[in-house]
Amino acid sequence: MAARHIAPDTPELRAEWGSFAFTDAWKAKADTAIRKYPEGRQKSAVMALLDYAQRQVGEVTNTQGWLPIPVMEYVAAYLDMPIIRVVEVASFYTMYNLEPVGRFHVQVCGTTPCMLRGSDEIIAACEKRGMKKGHISADGLWSFTEVECMGNCATAPMVQINDDNYEDLTAERLDAVLDALARGEQPKTGTQEPGRHTSEPVGGPTSLKEMVSENHDYRGEC
Repeated sequence: MAARHIAPDTPELRAEWGSFAFTDAWKAKADTAIRKYPEGRQKSAVMALLDYAQRQVGEVTNTQGWLPIPVMEYVAAYLDMPIIRVVEVASFYTMYNLEPVGRFHVQVCGTTPCMLRGSDEIIAACEKRGMKKGHISADGLWSFTEVECMGNCATAPMVQINDDNYEDLTAERLDAVLDALARGEQPKTGTQEPGRHTSEPVGGPTSLKEMVSENHDYRGEC
């Protein structure tokens, strides 16, 4: 389970982020998101605006980004809503980081399907590299969180690193992904199982086999 804490609201934090405001590019995205909702429902754009704010922070910190209290206050003021409502949203969804993260935020699923298929070994591989849950590595490269189900049960075990998923992992496959990221490369995302493309059965489909190569019409065969 992800242990989530809001970063303390210190004078240093205020000095760094107290003047936060959307850049022109992010403001345009925010205003577009707000316009999607009918009059009186603009507060419904809070999730989008929190995501944009986090990403703008990430551009400054060269990470996935996170949400300091002053940044959440800015979003609250932008939408004319109480700060506590914004904090409630940010603290509920693990897509929002409440504390600083490393260059690569490694989120390991530890829920039952991933656990049954080896997430303990995935966690051990992270710890072997010096990653500690809820901490940033000394070189600033990694942060590590264990999270609940991220919806890739058919290709378990999996991790999410920043915006990408890596599935069908073993400790060795995860090491290869992490080594590539550390070298500044972009490893293949999705399943790491050779010969598997998405979440189809390992070894190929057992039904509707004609659909593998073409959009087969089965209607005449019913």
